[in-house]
Amino acid sequence: MLSLWNLFEATLLCLNAVCVLHEERFMQKMGWGANGPNQGFEDQSSIKFQILNLVRSIRTVTRIPLIAFNIVTIIFKLLLG
Repeated sequence: MLSLWNLFEATLLCLNAVCVLHEERFMQKMGWGANGPNQGFEDQSSIKFQILNLVRSIRTVTRIPLIAFNIVTIIFKLLLG
């Protein structure tokens, strides 16, 4: 049964997955890195540019709150199982 806690955990796992993507090691191999060719002349309306911008924004905005949410989740799991 789907509960609010399960939805919170699934969201937390997805945010963690987005935040651990490393641009030089993972995304650069796919041609999605920050140092890609034509960085300044890229079409800003393309889906690729918007996805990269979304990943960078999520990583910037959620860094500190994500640490706190992970700590709360770990403590909750340790106490209540």
